[in-house]
Amino acid sequence: MANILVVDDEMGIRELLSEILSDEGHAITLAENAQQAREARAAGAPDLVLLDIWMPDTDGVTLLKEWQRDGLLTMPVIMMSGHATIDTAVEATRIGALNFLEKPIALQKLLKAVQQGLTRAQETVRAPALATRPVVASPVEESSGSGFGQASPAAAIAVRGGATIAGADNHMFNLSFDLPLREARDAFERMYFEHHLGREGGSMTRVAEKTGLERTHLYRKLKQLGVEPGKLAKKGV
Repeated sequence: MANILVVDDEMGIRELLSEILSDEGHAITLAENAQQAREARAAGAPDLVLLDIWMPDTDGVTLLKEWQRDGLLTMPVIMMSGHATIDTAVEATRIGALNFLEKPIALQKLLKAVQQGLTRAQETVRAPALATRPVVASPVEESSGSGFGQASPAAAIAVRGGATIAGADNHMFNLSFDLPLREARDAFERMYFEHHLGREGGSMTRVAEKTGLERTHLYRKLKQLGVEPGKLAKKGV
């Protein structure tokens, strides 16, 4: 049994999700706005949060940013919305959301997302260093073969004007801090998706699970970034 916090301003959705998840054996806490969600989080971290994006007082993405900023984003969060754009979903996952569900939420998608979230929470408890914190190493540690990049999916060495990012396969990517924010973000996202596509052999299903994006959103994002999964799979990037 898991403790799940459901945050949604629509009573019907709160009651429906509560009924479904209660039938699965979970303990449910309900919040109809961001303030009630803050109070519930202050009382103790739930095992999982289902968080609506559009709410009247504070929207879900803003609340997610607050939790991330204050070090309270220690549990998996699944965002929900019937009106969010792809950019909003991508922003939420970049901040730290595990997944995004479109309303009306299909029962099987809900249960699958919740199970994935609870599995991720258990993995985080077992290996918090792997799940939450990258390893920052000096150039000396990198060249000495001390396992740079092995303790985290991505590790970075800060250099003048930029950063060198190493994937788990020690493939190196360079990112310049002199780029405009939008270009730097696109460059990082391109490296991020190329890393996971290479690691998963070009499997869109596994990459979608790893990155917390729906396959449709993932396809559109890759097209927007100019990333071609087929070529990466062949090269073994």
